[in-house]
Amino acid sequence: MAKAVATERAIAMRMAAQAGRGRKIARAGILLAGMTVLAACSSDNDEPVYVERPVDQIYNEAAGQLDQGEYRDAARSFDEVERQHPYSTWATEAQLMAAYSYYQANEYEDAIAAAQRFIDLHPGNPNVAYAYYLVGLCNYERISDVGRDQDMTRKAMEAFEEVVRRFPDSAYARDARLKIDLARDHLAGKEMQIGRYYLTRGMYIAAINRFRTVVERYQTTTHAPEALHRLTEAYLSLGIEREAQTSAAVLGYNYPGSEWYEDSYALLTGRDLRPVEDKGSWISRAFSSVF
Repeated sequence: MAKAVATERAIAMRMAAQAGRGRKIARAGILLAGMTVLAACSSDNDEPVYVERPVDQIYNEAAGQLDQGEYRDAARSFDEVERQHPYSTWATEAQLMAAYSYYQANEYEDAIAAAQRFIDLHPGNPNVAYAYYLVGLCNYERISDVGRDQDMTRKAMEAFEEVVRRFPDSAYARDARLKIDLARDHLAGKEMQIGRYYLTRGMYIAAINRFRTVVERYQTTTHAPEALHRLTEAYLSLGIEREAQTSAAVLGYNYPGSEWYEDSYALLTGRDLRPVEDKGSWISRAFSSVF
């Protein structure tokens, strides 16, 4: 799913890098401690000899590993470009390609760390929007079902919101907006699950608090109609008829064809009540700010 979008971007980036391989590459003036170990050793010293490899050789090796689906090896090879040639133009490209390779290998924390490093070092780079987007994808693909902790859902939503806020016209903003909506729906689903749990156990105040969160924060999700119905149900159980009537009235006004409205209407008429909106209710205020 999301990996297809990332793949297209990575291919485009790699092709751009390959197109520039005829450029003169500036070499670092010193050898780094992380350079490749050669098998040969000097006759008078048993310590391994470290020799710098050409930057295009390392990058080509990494690109080949990526093509072959050897994502972990590719990520480490791209990392090696920066270690051996930190001042080359290739190092910048390799940083983001390493992040992408870690992502493809499902090593999400390493991918996030690499993408964040790219963001920190190159905030003005044309590809920084993709780095933000990649952070979101790494969290998004670890979203669990609503029965479990939703920390990844919140992190994914925050990362995608950053993409939309900073790069509203980028190629990634549209997909980020879609995934924000899906993440919000997931968070609302978690609140509904907990609210229903409380409701079935007669813990009406606790249930109302959960349904209220859905109404106030997630009105545009698919869970809003049920949340309004559950509020009608919970308020009636507590004998708070005015709020029950308001939640049903708001439900009927905004979702007139909803089965949840039919259920709420039946609950009210069963007690000789009708949906009547109290404009001063928090429920009316919450919806009037959106619809």
